[in-house]
Amino acid sequence: MAKIKLKTNRSAKKRFKQTGTGAFKHRQSHRNHILTKKRNKRMRHLRHLKVIKGSDEASIRQMLLL
Repeated sequence: MAKIKLKTNRSAKKRFKQTGTGAFKHRQSHRNHILTKKRNKRMRHLRHLKVIKGSDEASIRQMLLL
């Protein structure tokens, strides 16, 4: 019998990108709604992607089957 094909977690694939060094980046939260009360400096700092902490990396790798 053939083995069952493993599936990538599709939500994780859309949320995380791998860098050249093998780390993972993700978009920051708090940038979707109720934007009028958030200051420009705060929004500017939320623009950039953040690197995932090392403790979470193993679970993300498992979701992405890497």
